[in-house]
Amino acid sequence: MEKLKKAANLTLVVNIFLFMIKAVAGIISNSIAVISDAINSLTDIIASFAIMYSVRISLKKPDEDHQIGHDAAQPIAVFLIALFTAIVGINLIEVSIKRITTQYPTHITPIVYIILIVTIVTKLVLTRYQFSIGKSYKSPALKAGGVDSLNDVLATSLSIIGILGVQLGFRYLDSIAGILIALFVFRSGYQIAKENINYLMGKAADKELILEIANTALKVEGVLGINELKSHYVGNNFHIEIHIDVDKNVSTEKSHDIGKEVQASIMKLSEINKVYVHIDPV
Repeated sequence: MEKLKKAANLTLVVNIFLFMIKAVAGIISNSIAVISDAINSLTDIIASFAIMYSVRISLKKPDEDHQIGHDAAQPIAVFLIALFTAIVGINLIEVSIKRITTQYPTHITPIVYIILIVTIVTKLVLTRYQFSIGKSYKSPALKAGGVDSLNDVLATSLSIIGILGVQLGFRYLDSIAGILIALFVFRSGYQIAKENINYLMGKAADKELILEIANTALKVEGVLGINELKSHYVGNNFHIEIHIDVDKNVSTEKSHDIGKEVQASIMKLSEINKVYVHIDPV
């Protein structure tokens, strides 16, 4: 779990660095595309703080007030990030549209291009790292960060197209690039919200995992069958309720041991956080 904390902290540091250099590029160039890209990085910083904080909370052990743990912290934080990102995207679209009808000076220098290229390379490396750690630890917050980082690569590429258009005499391309970047920001928020709403709504496990759980239970000696199996997300892991058939002539103690073995076997699956076993005598 230390790698999860490290990844969250590294994401924050990288986003702060990229915001600072893109803010400099935006001030130098006065390009709405570059300014929009810098604001996008500012939202990344806020998101990184939320990710870092939610990861720390989610790793806490169950306590008296949260007896089944703190796994829901990450999906809640990510959903709030998505809402904030959507609002920022709408505001950037509004500003970019206004700039189409307004004359404004721009000053594009080689340092602006260098900053944007450094941003793209850095974000590509960060994206790969976030997806790798997010997949390994099944962290919705880090996977959402990876989606956002990938969208940032596309957004910064549009910034370069925008300022190239200005230098070639197509000033309106800067505003169009600004609008497209805003749409990427909005799209990023939508993608993150869509994925994490399943965690918040307690969606059931997919058929493959349900089949794996059932087969795991049936392998336990003494289990004659399964008559009910339910699942739902709590945070980013599943809680399972399973009803197993046990010979009615078996002693209560033996039935209890069978149930405990089923519980322990299913708990070994990485996606599972809690298992409730009901024993039905047949």
